[in-house]
Amino acid sequence: MADVLQLDTNSLQVPGEDRSASTSPSGSPSPSRNECSITPLTPSPSPRTEVRPRVARPFSVVVAIDFGTTSSGYAFSFTEDPETIHMMRRWEGGDPGVANQKSPTCLLLTPDLRFHSFGFAARDSYHDLDPEEARHWLYFDKFKMKIHSTSDLTMETELETVSGRRVRAIEVFAHALRFFREHALKEVKDQSSSVLEGNEVRWVITVPAVWRQPAKQFMREAAYLAGLVTPDSPEQLLIALEPEAASIYCRKLRLHQVIDLSQKPITNGLDLDGSRSFDSSFRQAREQLRRARHSRTFLVESGTGELWSEMQTGDRYIVADCGGGTVDLTVHQIEQPQGTLKELYKASGGPYGAVGVDLAFESMLCKIFGADFIESFKAKRPAAWVDLTIAFEARKRTAAPGRANSLNISLPFSFIDFYKRHRGQSVETALRKSNMNFIKWSSQGMLRLSAEAMNELFQPTINNVIKHIENLMQREEVKGVRFLFLVGGFAESPMLQRAAQNTLGRNCRIIIPHDVGLTILKGAVLFGLDPTVVRVRRCPLTYGVGVLNRFVEGRHPRDKLLIKDGREWCTDILDRFVSIDQSVALGEVVRRSYTPARMGQRKIIINIYCSDTDDITYITDPGVRKCGAITLDLLESGAVAASAGDNDKGSEFERREIRTTMQFGDTEIKVTAVDVATGKLVRASIDFLSN
Repeated sequence: MADVLQLDTNSLQVPGEDRSASTSPSGSPSPSRNECSITPLTPSPSPRTEVRPRVARPFSVVVAIDFGTTSSGYAFSFTEDPETIHMMRRWEGGDPGVANQKSPTCLLLTPDLRFHSFGFAARDSYHDLDPEEARHWLYFDKFKMKIHSTSDLTMETELETVSGRRVRAIEVFAHALRFFREHALKEVKDQSSSVLEGNEVRWVITVPAVWRQPAKQFMREAAYLAGLVTPDSPEQLLIALEPEAASIYCRKLRLHQVIDLSQKPITNGLDLDGSRSFDSSFRQAREQLRRARHSRTFLVESGTGELWSEMQTGDRYIVADCGGGTVDLTVHQIEQPQGTLKELYKASGGPYGAVGVDLAFESMLCKIFGADFIESFKAKRPAAWVDLTIAFEARKRTAAPGRANSLNISLPFSFIDFYKRHRGQSVETALRKSNMNFIKWSSQGMLRLSAEAMNELFQPTINNVIKHIENLMQREEVKGVRFLFLVGGFAESPMLQRAAQNTLGRNCRIIIPHDVGLTILKGAVLFGLDPTVVRVRRCPLTYGVGVLNRFVEGRHPRDKLLIKDGREWCTDILDRFVSIDQSVALGEVVRRSYTPARMGQRKIIINIYCSDTDDITYITDPGVRKCGAITLDLLESGAVAASAGDNDKGSEFERREIRTTMQFGDTEIKVTAVDVATGKLVRASIDFLSN
């Protein structure tokens, strides 16, 4: 069995001028614990970066999956015709008045955990189930938010259905991705003139930019489980950051493909002259898009679009991805003449998506009918609860500033009946007793929400979005932005558009693409065709490992002192790989070299620590946490045998060097390694899900 020693706090030793393979303790500061398994050979205080050329792999087609909180979809493009993006086939079912280019992110499993359906089919099938039978089926809705909100995400993290049953999250995500895989491949094959092999498809999956490494790895593992690609071909799958994908697509826009909110000041939902409803131009754009969708084919510019002709080298712009679950902000600078992008400030955002309005509606229902009743209704009548949320979603889309008439939301009959049996009074009585004057009861079985009520539901979420953008614009690196692009499904809301125009319109031009809900999906396809388009990114965190350095009296605290072999060492010092908000160019690498500590050692495990500040010295400082581990498998590379064979010579074993190369400039952190003595690759992996 492999002798795997987990490295704890002071996991590495930096032996100064002595390059021999001495060892250090695995637990700090006590010298009595077991010895650790590695020793670093390159103790450079600041990361040394080297440019590594990227090797392109010839794929025939790129398929992008926009896995959203509220809706999802896919698009693809053949590499021989990269200016043409094919959208997925029109989905069956859907809501009246809503363009069904994407499908709701809903999944239905049978009582024995087998896949049944996804999207509209899942939602409608669940609705048609008998209420008692529905309690045994597993229906998942808006489950992506769980990955964002879970701080200790692992492969064992569970999701809860609306009826209360729990299933491993990785299996739920894999079911959804497998569904997209089957549909996308069938459509690609229908449009391909030649037979495609599995390795000719490059897959792209979108995630919020504010997601940390564990969540990105989680999506990759779900893709492996779903059969999109295999772990042996990781380069066949790209993780795209949602606002980054939107930014890539916005580079291609022509002037007739956008709405410029800055052209006319807006008040109370009307132009200043009162002649035009605020959202009329957007409705026209949506109608234009609806008519074009029968073709499901979009053409993009081969270079950059007209909009960029107004921008000079060095101009800055913000992309705000306002989605269902999160709002993601990224700040880019376009680099002329090549048209590549440079990130100017680390991605920021939070859970300020349109789901916040849904939660506000649920909170309002709890105030009227009681939180205990709502929870009981969700558990006992889960399908009826889904019906109610669908009804609210449809009306939410029609909310607009300056709207005078009330919005009617149908209450399911089972809600009215269940409340009367549960509380012994009618829904109408509950409304009267709640003293919520801006909500009335209709004899047709509807809640009538006044404009004031809708405004109260929207404002907390919209205020969070606007405040976050304002705070970002205050930063020195972001001052002077010329454009703000609003993208994502929530950007369709006239309520959000009006708030953005009134608050931010004086500082920059606010641009909304016509196909705002598909911007990320199209950009993800373009990213898959050319992953080098974002040339420079900013590190979201400080990353490093714990090492030993020579103890310096007066500089290092005495509780960090460790005496070994007659030498004084300071434990737990953070050896930084990269710092938070540091610019890292695509292709740059950080190198460290390590050597096995014992003869016959089969694995080297290096713990990684991170922090959201750079003002740290030790891995035990406040805010520093262990976030992952690098594993170097020496058995497969032959380093174990070589080390054991060389051990008779003494010094030869000590000089065994494993050179590790890490990349922080991509959307995911990557690691490779090589045995310097033999030149053979060492199997290297980085894991953020096993903490």
